[in-house]
Amino acid sequence: MGNVFGRKSRPSRVTEQDKAVLQLKQQRDKLKQYQKRITVQLEKERLLAKQLLKDGKKQKALLLLKKKRYQDQLLDKTENQISNLERMVQDIEFMQIEMKVIEGLKVGNDCLKSMHEIMSIEDVERILDETQEAIEYQRQIDEMLAGSLTQEDEDAVLAELEAITQGEDVALPEVPTEPVPEVPEAAQAEPERRAAKNKPDREMLAA
Repeated sequence: MGNVFGRKSRPSRVTEQDKAVLQLKQQRDKLKQYQKRITVQLEKERLLAKQLLKDGKKQKALLLLKKKRYQDQLLDKTENQISNLERMVQDIEFMQIEMKVIEGLKVGNDCLKSMHEIMSIEDVERILDETQEAIEYQRQIDEMLAGSLTQEDEDAVLAELEAITQGEDVALPEVPTEPVPEVPEAAQAEPERRAAKNKPDREMLAA
C-alpha cells in the first residue's frame, strides 16, 4: 500500500491553453442553448400577439411585440458573442500549432548546430581533398595498367569476358586413355585361401 500511495503523479499533459479553449467552448455552448431557448419563446410570443389582435386586444399585443423586439436585439448580441468566442478558440488552437512548429524548428536547429560542431568546414574540405586524391591515384593506376597491356593481352581479356558472358564451360582435364593394369592371379587367390583357413576355426567355436 505504501508503494501505491508513494508513487509520484505523472505531470498532466493538459496545458493552460487547453483549459482556456475548453472554457471558451463551454461558454459558447451555453450561449447557443440560450439562443435556442429564446428563439422558441419568441415564436410563441409572436403567435400569441397575433391571437391578441384577433381578440381585439391591441395594446397587449403591442406590448408583447415590444418585448419581442427587445429579445430580438438580445439574440443579435448573443450571435455576436458566439462568433467572438469561436474566433478566439480558433486563434488559440492555431497558436498552439504554431508553437509546436516553432519547437520543431528549434530542435532541428539545435541538431544542426551539434552536427556542425562535430564536423567543421575544415574537416569537410580535408575529406573532399582526400577523396579527390584517391580518385586521382586510382586514375593513375588505371592508366599504368592500360599502358602495360599489349593488343594481344587486350584481345585475350575481351575473349575471356565474352566467354564468361556466354556461359561457356570451363575446360576440364582429359580422361587418360591408357588401360588399367590387371591384378595378378596370386593376388586374386589370396583372399580365397584366407577364407578357407578361417572356416575350421569358426566351426570349432560354434561346437
